[in-house]
Amino acid sequence: MSSASPFHGLSAFPATPANIDGRVDTEALGRLLERLCEAGVASIGLLGSTGIYAYLTREERLRAVKAAVECVAGRIPLIVGAGALRTDHAVGLARDAEAAGADALLLAPVSYTPLTQEEAYEHFLAVAKATKLPVCIYNNPGTTHFTFSRELLQRLSDIETIRAVKMPLPVDGDLPGELAALREKTDLAIGYSGDWGAADALLSGADAWYSVVGGLLPRTTLGLAKAAMAGDVDGARRLDKLFAPLWQTFKAFGSIRVVYMLLEHLSLARAELPRPLLPLKSADRQRVLEIVEPLIALEGGRKS
Repeated sequence: MSSASPFHGLSAFPATPANIDGRVDTEALGRLLERLCEAGVASIGLLGSTGIYAYLTREERLRAVKAAVECVAGRIPLIVGAGALRTDHAVGLARDAEAAGADALLLAPVSYTPLTQEEAYEHFLAVAKATKLPVCIYNNPGTTHFTFSRELLQRLSDIETIRAVKMPLPVDGDLPGELAALREKTDLAIGYSGDWGAADALLSGADAWYSVVGGLLPRTTLGLAKAAMAGDVDGARRLDKLFAPLWQTFKAFGSIRVVYMLLEHLSLARAELPRPLLPLKSADRQRVLEIVEPLIALEGGRKS
């Protein structure tokens, strides 16, 4: 499953354990990362949305990257989120990640004032020029409120170090059609987030799955990814069906709230959601726990 490219296969996105003040627990982060290394995921996505990058200071983000680089020790490619509102801040974060030893960058066009396509292009160009690391475009309109046109993706793919794109699931569900259109316009490695559509995306020929649940239950998630990438439709559908109730909780409550609750339930880390985000209510917690127990049992029963 592993690849010389950080943008192929299962990319697992762990939470970033931190206290209520946003101080990263680097020891707990190391434990989470060690589980991903032992499982053999293709890459690790540090400081993604589940990794609360938008809520952490530059100093804490750098602490997290340094701790991750030390823990992973070159065993698996480490993709680090460098998204920020200001271009100069994103450039600084990208340089921090490169200096600390990251293998690649994930860059979202974070915005308050809505960005134009040209503004996003210039933002990505500036960050790409600032380091030699390969860059994955983070197309996440649900949080950034910015949608990349295919023309913009084509322009960005002409920048030497921009190598991949992390796409949301297509609204019309036409994964084969979207993949074909993107491959016609770009030479980017194309991966998808939205865990509930990952099986379909990989079976349709996507290069990567950027996975929230992969950061929590890496072995079982890797089983699904391997089956789908091998074209094992029955195996992929069987595992996807087991995950389906969990996907519904992600949609209902937001995956970040579910994941942070499960971190403590599994005794993996004590991690506070950054305010103003609030933990799940008791009844919702119980619902999630009942749903996830079969997956926890399966995760524990798998071998490396």
